[in-house]
Amino acid sequence: MAMWLYILRRLLLIVPTLLGVILLTFSVIQFVPGGPVEQAVQQLKSRELAEAGGSSVYRGRQGIDAERVAEIKALYGFDKPVTERFWQMLKGFATFDLGQSFYHHQDVWQLIVSKLPVSITIGMWTFFLTYFISLPLGIAKAVREGSRFDSISSMVVLVGYSIPGFILGVFLLVIFGGGSFLQWFPLRGLTSDNWEQLSLAGKVLDYLWHITLPVTASVAGSFAVMTMLTKNTFLEEIRKQYVLTARAKGLSERSVLYKHVFRNALIPLVTGFPAAFIGAFFAGSLLIETLFSLDGLGLLSYESVIRRDYPVVMGTLYLFTLIGLVVKLIGDLCYVWADPRLQFESLNR
Repeated sequence: MAMWLYILRRLLLIVPTLLGVILLTFSVIQFVPGGPVEQAVQQLKSRELAEAGGSSVYRGRQGIDAERVAEIKALYGFDKPVTERFWQMLKGFATFDLGQSFYHHQDVWQLIVSKLPVSITIGMWTFFLTYFISLPLGIAKAVREGSRFDSISSMVVLVGYSIPGFILGVFLLVIFGGGSFLQWFPLRGLTSDNWEQLSLAGKVLDYLWHITLPVTASVAGSFAVMTMLTKNTFLEEIRKQYVLTARAKGLSERSVLYKHVFRNALIPLVTGFPAAFIGAFFAGSLLIETLFSLDGLGLLSYESVIRRDYPVVMGTLYLFTLIGLVVKLIGDLCYVWADPRLQFESLNR
């Protein structure tokens, strides 16, 4: 019962949090210069200037007719009061109707879905490589603390962490992507032009061939963080009293590590699992996508801000905020599941 009360309470808190984020962003947008109306007016002025290039009188300086400006405002919905536009947007968001893109002239939801393959590809491989390599490596470093293996691996991990993903991506392209040295990997895209004609095995190999460089550049930073976090977490648990007691009882080091230390040390890692899983899909690197010509959500969000494509900006913000809040709730539930000592009664206070 306490668990359901806690979940209900957190779900109810999602609504005002969402409203606050949407209201703040919507309010800021109203004062940002260079909106879609201003851009459309500027394009008309430029067109008039080009058409009047050979005439003695420049008609563009007379400005755009008020009626034409009113038509442009009506086209983008800016002829309505701010409160009415905000209310209509909220009603659409309640049914996941995110509106139409000003720039792409496409449904925002469909636009986001069309960009998902790139984000899922980079995110999926980044997440799995980070967790399923960093966790065993971090445990091995904790067990062998102070050894040559620990020192060398720490040096390699920290060097990789100190190199930004974008710089590493440029280096990989120069060395292995047909730059000044080797041409082992393609420069752009997720598949080759003849991908449809390839066999199943050929498609898999072609896909892996294309994602090797961008995934390597994307993994570098998070890989180092997770490895060192795992090592430090296990070291903290190994030095606790219950480990000394288990050893005094004659248990083997393997039994102490995996039956006692492992579960307690994984608590902070498991609680961050849902957020890391979702974040890897939706927090793609803009620089990585730009460098390797990958048209994903990161590039879409950036271009939408630059082009003042407000429906896309607000729609992606709404979805990402909602997903983040739900994932945060799942993370809290995982914390209670991983640590039975924590009860929902204490969380409801």
